[in-house]
Amino acid sequence: MAAGAGSLVAAVLANSGRLDKEDLGTRIGRLSRRVEELKGEVCTMITKKYSEFLPGMQSAEELVARVDGLCRSIDLLRAGVENEVQRDLNVAVAEFSELKQQLEQDTLVLSILKKLQEFDTALKEYNTALLEKRYIEAAQQLEKARSSLKMLESRKGFELKILKALSTELTVQTQNMLYHLGEEWQKLAVWKLPPSKETIGPESVIHSELHLCTLPSKEEEIAGPPVASVLQAFAVLGELRTKLKTFGKLLLKYILKPLISYPFLQPFIEEQSDVVILKFRSEKPDLDHSSPAEVFDKIKFILEVLHKYLLNVPVEQCVEDKKECRVTLAELLGDMIWEELSDCLIQNCLVNSIPSNSSKLEQYIEVIKSTEEFEKALKKMKFLKGDATDLLKYARNVNSHFANKKCQDVIVAARNLMTSEIHDTVKITPDSCVTLPKLPDPGSGDHVKMQKTSKHLPNKMVHLENDSKLSKYTFSLPTCRISASVEKLMELAYQTLLETTASTDQCCIQLFYSVRNIFQLFYDVVPTYHKENLQKLPQLAAIHHNNCMYIAHHLLTMGHQFQYRLTNILCDGAATFVDLVPGFRRLGMECFLAQMRVQKGEILERLSSARNFSNMDDEENYSAANKAIRQVLHQLKRLGKVWQDVLPVNVYCKAMGTLLNTALSEIITRIAALEDISAEDADRLYSLCRIMVEEGPQVFTPLPEEEENKKYQEEVPVYVQKWMTFKELMIILQANLQEIVDQWADGKGPLAAEFSPAEVKSLIRALFQNTDRRAAALAKIK
Repeated sequence: MAAGAGSLVAAVLANSGRLDKEDLGTRIGRLSRRVEELKGEVCTMITKKYSEFLPGMQSAEELVARVDGLCRSIDLLRAGVENEVQRDLNVAVAEFSELKQQLEQDTLVLSILKKLQEFDTALKEYNTALLEKRYIEAAQQLEKARSSLKMLESRKGFELKILKALSTELTVQTQNMLYHLGEEWQKLAVWKLPPSKETIGPESVIHSELHLCTLPSKEEEIAGPPVASVLQAFAVLGELRTKLKTFGKLLLKYILKPLISYPFLQPFIEEQSDVVILKFRSEKPDLDHSSPAEVFDKIKFILEVLHKYLLNVPVEQCVEDKKECRVTLAELLGDMIWEELSDCLIQNCLVNSIPSNSSKLEQYIEVIKSTEEFEKALKKMKFLKGDATDLLKYARNVNSHFANKKCQDVIVAARNLMTSEIHDTVKITPDSCVTLPKLPDPGSGDHVKMQKTSKHLPNKMVHLENDSKLSKYTFSLPTCRISASVEKLMELAYQTLLETTASTDQCCIQLFYSVRNIFQLFYDVVPTYHKENLQKLPQLAAIHHNNCMYIAHHLLTMGHQFQYRLTNILCDGAATFVDLVPGFRRLGMECFLAQMRVQKGEILERLSSARNFSNMDDEENYSAANKAIRQVLHQLKRLGKVWQDVLPVNVYCKAMGTLLNTALSEIITRIAALEDISAEDADRLYSLCRIMVEEGPQVFTPLPEEEENKKYQEEVPVYVQKWMTFKELMIILQANLQEIVDQWADGKGPLAAEFSPAEVKSLIRALFQNTDRRAAALAKIK
């Protein structure tokens, strides 16, 4: 406080330098008094605080003393508990644990004894119920015994030797129960089947019989168990599905499937006093396949009989609070056999009923209705449950199945035609056409547009059309022979395309591409299937060539003919077969050219035996050459007859000209290569060549009429490239040096047109001796 006052005084002194001495003294006095007052206030405050703190400190000291006393008391009590009470407590806990363990053991023993008693009671009641043929109660008692035994076996750490004996006893009693139930089941449904060694067929299956025990009356129920009792007992024991599965297999194998597969089988029942016998009789069917309605009626008849006498019984007991709680035997059997039965109905019944013509699709509505009624009847008998099954879905999807079947039938028919004999032929002329019904007028197209446009043209207009017109045969296929099977194949293709014009869009697309598949199949199948014959037989190779050209000819315009009558998807340019044309032309040409190569090889092989046409003065050499010439001509004449009236005339003449040209070229090459030809050799070579010239044209016989062939025989130089060369060679063989020089005519004569100077010089050297005249003649050949 004083320090504060001093600092205050110093501040005042510092700030009041100009104050006079009086003012300074007055102010110092005032400040001194204020300091004294502050000292008094501070002392008073300290005294007050001390007087308030002193009682609190005293009470705290008293509390500390009391707490110390309590702590000493607690320590004394803890010591007493640890020494005396804890010992007594440990003894009590040990006694309690022992008693608890004893109680648990006694409880376990008691529960085991109780389960053993329940097991024993259940077996006793089972035996009583079994003797009285109360099979449901007997089965339930067996299940109680089994439950008790399972409970006993689940006790861990507590094993009894008796459990094994109890398990064996339970198994024995279960099998005994199943034996009795099996005996009762055999009385309910008795099968009489053909011997198992026999193959299941129409003759053996007709002897199959099913004997069904009729439901007993109230009086009879006392003597014997009803059907429900036996079946429910099987269900309780968990063996019903096994029995029913076996029954279902026999039912499908010997009754249901034969009824679907064999239309002559007719089911009927024979009623006796206590049994109903389900039998078959044979009736001559009207068709190879029964209609779906007839098959459905037969199946319904069988199931109605089974439902009435065997299957319309509950196999599960009702819960007390529920009414709709029973599962019938028919429902269980339906779950087991329906999938296989529906597959059999589809494959052996509905598939056969699918129409092969789009005009009959409307009649298929009756099949759909009969299928719906069939399923309704099965649902009423509880054989079926739920909505539409695969059977009904298949029937309703008839458009897709029709398209698939039609496509399959088309491909099968096409393949049968492709694998039939090629040599069975028909003659095709420019006037020939595929038998095809008249197509309906298109809704749109170039022809229609042209007619509409022409109406607006002026009456007086300049006629710009050329007066000369093409022949109607300009784009026709030339006269030839093709396989009858190929003609039928094209008719099949056209008829299938005609079918597409009246089909749905999806069916139209499938059928169109099936037609394309026909030709792609031909491309792959025919060359492979007939490969050996096409290689060995020249006539078949020629027919195959014609077949391919015939197909290619029709493929050019086939798509255009139907373009505006197909679905819109195909009208945008997809409806075409033109892309297949090059492949078919190539296929025909390759086959025929391969045959030509074979024939060329045979010609060259025969000419190779002519001993190079050398030393013709030797009789053996001349005979060999003459024989070779004759063999070649015979081969060509034989080919001419084989291909006669088969190949188109132009193809025939080109082919025969090529082969004859091969023979002439080989003879020319061999003679031109001779180094020495005597006069006698030249005469004999000339005679051999004259045979070729005289008889060679006779191989050109493309037509059966001899008079018509003369025209083509006169045109031999057109088709045989080396014909004039060969004739010039004959001239050389008989000419003298001057005549040869004249024929050469300074490189402008006919001889120069066929032979080169070197070849002519070589022949001159071979034919003439080395003289001045020969040298002069050689000098002029240049």
